[in-house]
Amino acid sequence: MAMPAVVTRISHLPDAVERVYAIGDVHGRADLLALLLDFIEARTRAGPRRIAVVLLGDLVDRGPSSAGVLDLAIDALARWPDSRLCLGNHDDWMRHFLSGAPPMIDDAESWLEQRGAETLESYATGHERLGEIRTAILRDRPGHRALLDGASLLVTWRDFVFAHAGIEPGVPLDHQRMEDALSIRRPFLDHVGPLGAIVVHGHTIQKPARPHVTENRISLDTGAVFRSVLTMVELDVLDATMRFWATGPRGKVEPTLPVHVDRGLGTVADRHAGTDANAFALPDKKGRH
Repeated sequence: MAMPAVVTRISHLPDAVERVYAIGDVHGRADLLALLLDFIEARTRAGPRRIAVVLLGDLVDRGPSSAGVLDLAIDALARWPDSRLCLGNHDDWMRHFLSGAPPMIDDAESWLEQRGAETLESYATGHERLGEIRTAILRDRPGHRALLDGASLLVTWRDFVFAHAGIEPGVPLDHQRMEDALSIRRPFLDHVGPLGAIVVHGHTIQKPARPHVTENRISLDTGAVFRSVLTMVELDVLDATMRFWATGPRGKVEPTLPVHVDRGLGTVADRHAGTDANAFALPDKKGRH
């Protein structure tokens, strides 16, 4: 079996993109992702804006419909061609599984214990052996492997960097390690001060289930699979605003307000824009307004 393709380290959204929607960890909740994508479609239908959707990774595992999530992700990247997928650690496990690479064969049991079993069940192949399931997925949904192999570790746009888990502070973007982009926690989360850009990320579940903002990052993992709250941020350079949205208990997308984690330097969402309580002035890369 061939090793999985090397993912793109850094991809760049064109400056011509006027609005970006970044969506946190989906983890098999196709129902919630569909709500957000329909909301984006309706919200952007009226204007000739250039839109990009950035999926922050961990599309698969834990939830009931990982196969459906990957279908939706493929559709979203086709609908908005500037869009990107940031590879998550769970996505990377599945990527290795689909490649049949020896490291994944040896570690398949660990992945299944990390709720990868739910991902394979979502394909309903009728097979029990891993090799037969893999063959059926590659035959019936070849686009799923192509999607994961085509993902990026980091996505940049203007004054923002998008990643699944985060970045290693003090390390240039083109020298970031794959394991940090996919799995870093404390060295990134605990870092106080500039990171060279505002980092928009998932991976670490936020409590309470609302986006959290500091002076250098926007954290969007609100535990969708556990709480039915899937969160996204809308970044609009024409209006110079950012807004936060999340799936609500009534099966609708509703405004949500971030939790401000002020560590003595303010946060990236300190100032409201106009009279809209959900709109904040877009910060520059140093987090200033």
